[in-house]
Amino acid sequence: MFKLISIDPGKCKCGLVLVDLHQKKVDQAIVLNTEFLPNYVKTLNSNENISKVIIGNGTTSRQNIEKLEFIKKDLIIVEEKNTTFRAKKRYFELFPIRGLKTFLPKEIFIMNKNLDAVSALIILEDYCNYKFTLPEHIEIKTWLK
Repeated sequence: MFKLISIDPGKCKCGLVLVDLHQKKVDQAIVLNTEFLPNYVKTLNSNENISKVIIGNGTTSRQNIEKLEFIKKDLIIVEEKNTTFRAKKRYFELFPIRGLKTFLPKEIFIMNKNLDAVSALIILEDYCNYKFTLPEHIEIKTWLK
């Protein structure tokens, strides 16, 4: 299998998605504490057939890139301008509102959501020029501790 990792770097937390390019779907979507990022990527790299790691060039990307030096030859740095803003719209494409909730303002449904994983997905979709699908059972996990 041909898998990619995409990272939306941040000072305190990072969004990360793992996608299977062959099946064109997301295998994992998480938000994790930035200090856990290098070890988590090392684990994924040893357990999966990771071909490339895509990372946005935004907030604190330089520090995160330095921490990911062990994958230097497979690390691709890309533009991530407006991905957090675009993640709000993409969130509702991935998790559409149904029923009576459609009459409420969309903003109330994303107030407490960590959109970093969705931002990481947008970074990857921009890089691949393709919109990936999420399996029905996937849940965006948040590991901030």
